Amino acid sequence: MFASQVRTPAAAGTPTVTTAPVVPRGPEVPVGAPGGQAGARVGERERAGRQERVRLALRERLPLWVRLRCGLEPKSLAALAVVLVVAAGLAARHFWTGRPESVSAPAVVRVEPPPDGPTPSKGPDHAAGPSPSPLVIDVSGKVRRPGVLTLPAGSRVADALRAAGGVRPGTDLTGLNRARVLMDGEQVAVGVPAAAGGPGLPLTTGPGPSAGPVSLNTATVEQLDTLPGVGPVLAQHIVDFRTERGGFQSVDQLREVTGIGDRRFADLKPLVRP
Repeated sequence: MFASQVRTPAAAGTPTVTTAPVVPRGPEVPVGAPGGQAGARVGERERAGRQERVRLALRERLPLWVRLRCGLEPKSLAALAVVLVVAAGLAARHFWTGRPESVSAPAVVRVEPPPDGPTPSKGPDHAAGPSPSPLVIDVSGKVRRPGVLTLPAGSRVADALRAAGGVRPGTDLTGLNRARVLMDGEQVAVGVPAAAGGPGLPLTTGPGPSAGPVSLNTATVEQLDTLPGVGPVLAQHIVDFRTERGGFQSVDQLREVTGIGDRRFADLKPLVRP
């Protein structure tokens, strides 16, 4: 042990020297030496500092809502990683399943056109023929709507009466064959006496025609009414046609009158003249 001298002021200006004990110092331990406590504490502080810097760096890179909701705890980071992995998997699956698939085109089947020429008939029931033309019938007499009617081929007298609105009440239908098949250009007189004639002649409402041909340009409605198959309505049609056209130039123009078909024209042609 060594003593050190300490100089203290003496009273009355005379300096006095005293001796103080000196405490011996042990061996100094260098800072950061292996196995020292100070070195361990320094290493822990460095590791903590590095972890803090990493945490702050990750915190700055995350969105604000993630930082507020999840923080930077290990559990939160693990949950966030799981969510990101699941989202990436769903996106990959959606992309994979949304790709267009190739579809093979259907095979083209060629159909050979039928050979030219008539097709053989399968039988008499299947033979195609021209469709029958409609009938033009003049219904006069005691019916509700007398006039010229157009009926389908094969119609009967009863069909003509029905198309004319029916027979007026109290009309005597004796002698009128309602089941007879009509002919084109025929007149059906209801409730009036019919002129005598053959079974194929149309019904008339007046006496027979005169001995000579009737002039289409000068005959009256009453005179035209005497022709077979011509009633008051058809006679008026002939007079109206003559007035509109300024007269008949030939008998063939009689075909243009409403209510006169080919059959009736054939019956009237030898009985009339322009």
